[in-house]
Amino acid sequence: MSKVIVVGGGAAGMMAAVAAAGIGHQVILYEKNEKLGKKIYITGKGRCNVTNACDTEELFDAVMSNSKFLYSAFYGFDNRQTMDFFERNGCPLKVERGERVFPVSDHASDVIAALQRSMRELGVRVCLHTKITELCTQEDESAGARIVGVRLGDGGREEADAVILATGGLSYPTTGSTGDGYEFAEQTGHLVTQCRPSLVPLETGESWCRGLMGLSLKNVQVMLYKQGKEIYSGFGEMLFTHFGVSGPLILSASCHYVEKAWQEKAQLFIDLKPALSVEQLDKRLLRDFEENKNKQFKNAVTGLFPAKLTPVMISLSGIDPDKKVHDITKQERMKFVALMKKLPLTVTGCRDFAEAVITRGGVSVKDVNPSTMESKKVKGLYFAGEVLDLDAVTGGFNLQIAWSTGYLAGSSIN
Repeated sequence: MSKVIVVGGGAAGMMAAVAAAGIGHQVILYEKNEKLGKKIYITGKGRCNVTNACDTEELFDAVMSNSKFLYSAFYGFDNRQTMDFFERNGCPLKVERGERVFPVSDHASDVIAALQRSMRELGVRVCLHTKITELCTQEDESAGARIVGVRLGDGGREEADAVILATGGLSYPTTGSTGDGYEFAEQTGHLVTQCRPSLVPLETGESWCRGLMGLSLKNVQVMLYKQGKEIYSGFGEMLFTHFGVSGPLILSASCHYVEKAWQEKAQLFIDLKPALSVEQLDKRLLRDFEENKNKQFKNAVTGLFPAKLTPVMISLSGIDPDKKVHDITKQERMKFVALMKKLPLTVTGCRDFAEAVITRGGVSVKDVNPSTMESKKVKGLYFAGEVLDLDAVTGGFNLQIAWSTGYLAGSSIN
């Protein structure tokens, strides 16, 4: 039996503690916050999108960075095993649209309670309000660097045979994700790749966009372009904000913006009527115009959009709002149809880590053994979760990375 220290009480850290204790190790988990799982509490708008119920092979398609690195992790503890774990530990689950998995209760606290219950049963010692300031290593002439413990915030030192670093990234820093793990990794000779916010709202240049603040659009399609080339297309729900756009669809688009157009301008187009082709939409508009041929344009299109959006669409159409519908030309009508199918926005950047769901970048996977999550540079040091250069799209995939890497790290310790 080895003595194992887990640094970080988030999703990956708690699962790593469960896995290590489950094979008989003595486990201490250190968390600098006043409670465990602070970030879990706010995921999925407080409901916690635990995982995704897709086929295991599809998990890899959802990963944006270094998906091949996760082969052993995903197949060693996949989404079905994750669901089984929570069900067994008193957190019944349900599957919703997009195969997203949530607690039946819709309470993220039940996910944390299940992990705490399992840790308690396995004898994991949890130390809250405890900051780790340093990883303690020693050099072995034959084997190189080895972990021997950690330095605590009060100056004390805790010895260990293995340490699992699960400190998270930089996203939502109010939950304690302040990049500590990156400093520890660099101090012990590991490469940390450039870190960027991802799954993050996008900023736009158009002033009319800000006037729509609070308006949510459902069942729309967005297309993101960089220099005329499409880099993302998706269907779902989005939201206008005081700085630009947000919502599930935009967060997914942001992954591709961060990857391919970081800090550059990009074009975002919204298809307000994705169920209709240009021809079908034109026929629909013709019918509406025929029924309202003596009305002014501004009064004839109110049924096409949410009330808040209607004046914006009228303004962008270039058609005189007071023009009678029967006087609108075919050219004007087709331009209006095109606007509905491709409402343009200029992406000027993205919000910062305070609003990001996940961190793009982190400890280089080249420095980590994908079969065990153990460092290739420091024996006995393991990594799990968002501290690694791994991220995915929305839908429960990022939490699955945490569960899988945490489980693999904890269960790989001899």
